[in-house]
Amino acid sequence: MLHRSRLLLIAALACTGLLLVRPDLLAASQPAALQSPAVAQRPLLVLVSIDGLRPDAVLEAEAHGMHLPNLRALMRDGSYAEGVTGVLPTMTYPSHMTLMTGAVPARHGIYTNTTFDPLGHNDGGWYWYAEDGRAQTLWDAAAQAKLTTGNIYWPTSVGAQVTYNLPQIWRSGTADDRKLQHALSTPGLEAQLGEGLGTYPAGDQETVEDDAQRTRYAQRLIETRRPDFTTVYLTGLDSEQHNSGPFSPMANAALERLDALIGQLRASAERAAPGRAYFCVVSDHGFAAIQHDVSLYPALVQSGLITLSADRSRIIDWQAMPWGAGGSVALMLADPGNAQTRDTVHALLKRLASDPHNGIDKILDQDELHRRGGFPDAAFLVTFRVGYETGFNLSGPLVTAASHRGMHGYPPEVPEMRSSFFITGPDVPAGQSLGVIDMRAIAPTLADVLHIRLRDADEPVLALGRHDRGGSRPLLAQANR
Repeated sequence: MLHRSRLLLIAALACTGLLLVRPDLLAASQPAALQSPAVAQRPLLVLVSIDGLRPDAVLEAEAHGMHLPNLRALMRDGSYAEGVTGVLPTMTYPSHMTLMTGAVPARHGIYTNTTFDPLGHNDGGWYWYAEDGRAQTLWDAAAQAKLTTGNIYWPTSVGAQVTYNLPQIWRSGTADDRKLQHALSTPGLEAQLGEGLGTYPAGDQETVEDDAQRTRYAQRLIETRRPDFTTVYLTGLDSEQHNSGPFSPMANAALERLDALIGQLRASAERAAPGRAYFCVVSDHGFAAIQHDVSLYPALVQSGLITLSADRSRIIDWQAMPWGAGGSVALMLADPGNAQTRDTVHALLKRLASDPHNGIDKILDQDELHRRGGFPDAAFLVTFRVGYETGFNLSGPLVTAASHRGMHGYPPEVPEMRSSFFITGPDVPAGQSLGVIDMRAIAPTLADVLHIRLRDADEPVLALGRHDRGGSRPLLAQANR
């Protein structure tokens, strides 16, 4: 009765010109019984990313000593990949943009986590801003189709076309970061969702406890606003695997706690849209154990390609510069057309690679990078052997003790880098293995679930075998070929 009275008041005010009503927001605020037939029958899709979730953690949970009933239920109730081959590099931000666009980093514009900032003027800035992307996202396509969208903490979401947006952003690590987060979120949304829930985490808070709080906000968003498409990003597993390594007791405990959050989010989706909810869990990359850091800076300084300040604490000039990406590192040239500098850098890299102690696996040139869709402006990409990661010391030895216990960023063909994909929903075959899939196929598949088209996807939709309720056409077969 309260909802009906409220809607009659809104309608009356709108008719008198005293209130302008956005139809999409009005529909989203109504209980399912009061929504128009068209809205009430639309699919509802919730996409959850568990950063750093290896597929074998779920597929072989018992072998790793884990109890994951909710993630395992997705395998039983829906379709899943035995592995997802990602993009170059297997880093969080480019991978999440591929999950939203179906395009490789060279096309969608998010090349790694951090922007290239050789002299440190951007103060460690990341690719937070949606305007840095160049490909159409699922959010964009949904907005074009007049669908409502929601987001909790997804990477590269500041300024995105999202109806209800709590984007990922941080800066100084001070209290002012919360003010920045408030200013860049949908006005009033955090306060509205947070009534009685406690404080929403700041952008640099990424533990499992923070995931649990963001999940509470996501549940309330899904159940009260009922967006047609909602993205939720959980970070605690990635944080713990960096700290203690993949499949450590602490990492396994973190994933078991996240499994409970997955069950809660799936239940919210079903309550918001009984019989028409699709629930998808993905990850951006896998993880590998780390023993060594490898910094190319000292070798570039010694070769005269980087100039340090008198106290050797900062870079003041450069001809060639590393751009770190975990298990790989790009080499950028101040003058990309300078063949002499390119040859000097190549010779240096080959000399370093000839010493097995340095942990270098391959040196990819620009032609190979163009073919593989990563770091299009780099002269070279150095990929490390598993167990080695990019270091950042400006002086001292090239190889030092590892800064982390776990890392990613290796080429996507490295088995440890495979990521995850699980989906349930009406007419999604139960217990179906899709084998190993291409990450670029996920976004167009999700677009097809929403009955929208994704303009820039590189791959066709996955053949899940779904059919519409009338049985007249396969929904996931040809739409984006």
